[in-house]
Amino acid sequence: MCGRYVVTKPISKTEKIVKKVIGVVKNENNYNAHPQQKLPVIKQYVNGKTLEGLDWGLTPSWAKEKNIRPLINARLETLGEKISFKNLIKSYRCLIVADGYYEWKREKSIKTPYYFERQDDETIFFAGIYKTKQFCIVTREATSNVGDIHDRQPVIINKKDLNDYLNLKSDGIDFLNSYEAPELKFHPVSKNVNVPTNNNENLILPK
Repeated sequence: MCGRYVVTKPISKTEKIVKKVIGVVKNENNYNAHPQQKLPVIKQYVNGKTLEGLDWGLTPSWAKEKNIRPLINARLETLGEKISFKNLIKSYRCLIVADGYYEWKREKSIKTPYYFERQDDETIFFAGIYKTKQFCIVTREATSNVGDIHDRQPVIINKKDLNDYLNLKSDGIDFLNSYEAPELKFHPVSKNVNVPTNNNENLILPK
């Protein structure tokens, strides 16, 4: 799964991609982005792309009670089956801008946080789906090296392929299933990242 990530200067990172920015603070740095925060997401419209602030976590369409926890991840393997997701992957795709993300390695009762980023240091674009003002991140089975830390990882789209994923004329599930994950690098970090209110660049430094 993916439950925390890092995004810095999202407007600068996407200025050549989007035409308009809505509800995103200029040059805001978030080293501990977490569920239910408003975070920068790329959406496609007829007249171009926008960078918008959406809440991380989708309230399921079947939820009747307000205490239902929003869904922060959607498994690629069941996107076409889950009632909460199958219509969204057809018509409501988005991209989540990031520098990197955190994942925890569990060894018996100990959980150690790791920070993941692209091997080439390029901006990360998570594949996502959205509904109104909420989004969630699509995840897949981890590649071999990532799997040493966790069995899941977010689906990451290369910059040159962003339009292909956002193109609603294509089959989103087929596209993601055939997509090759970019190489990632990672290192252990401080457990200070466990506290959502901690937000500074020291969180991503090697432990």
